[in-house]
Amino acid sequence: MATRQRLLAHVASLIPAARGSDCTLVGVDGRDGAGKTFFADELAAAAEHGGRTVVRISLDDFHHQRARRYRLGSQSPEGFFMDSYDYEAFAERVLRPLGRGGSRVYRTRSHDLATDRILDDNEEPSHVADPGSVVIVDGMFLHRDEMRGAWAFSVFLDVEAELCAERMRLRDGTAPPLVPEARYFGGQLLYFQSCKPWERATLVVDNSKVDAPVLKSPSAGRGGVEAQ
Repeated sequence: MATRQRLLAHVASLIPAARGSDCTLVGVDGRDGAGKTFFADELAAAAEHGGRTVVRISLDDFHHQRARRYRLGSQSPEGFFMDSYDYEAFAERVLRPLGRGGSRVYRTRSHDLATDRILDDNEEPSHVADPGSVVIVDGMFLHRDEMRGAWAFSVFLDVEAELCAERMRLRDGTAPPLVPEARYFGGQLLYFQSCKPWERATLVVDNSKVDAPVLKSPSAGRGGVEAQ
């Protein structure tokens, strides 16, 4: 894993310093199964090892309620892409307070996925980020139009769909079908076609081999779209 640790240390060293007392927002994007959570956790550890103060947040804690997520049908790719996440709540609780000139008073969740409950400000405690903190967010669709300009630094994990599906099978016990009409694969395909996140990201990392990830230039990443 030495190769992986070296790459993570290198990526962490590239995260820009905040201006004044602001924070630095960092996004880790990629397919479901690309390894976003682990990569973000390890990047946070590498940044802390380099002397940075880190805040970790996941977009998965900002889902819409089920009625909104499945309003176009439980198998709808469009519904998965358009309705999975509450971007306004994410902006209100994370992007604006932790962005340039923000208050640094943030909350890490807006929705409880297990109970499908929206969490109000009384239920979800606020936190205050230290000046100059690195805020590392993992999640799908982080380079949607709604979040263009949000990230001071971002990484897209480029892993082919077949490998992601196999990882999901090992993780969840089942793998999603890899056809455009399937909810998860199709929704991510819509994202790739409309947003080309590998072009919007600061860096593209081929995370196919977890012990030996490879840093690529943004223009080299395709997210597997052309291969499908």
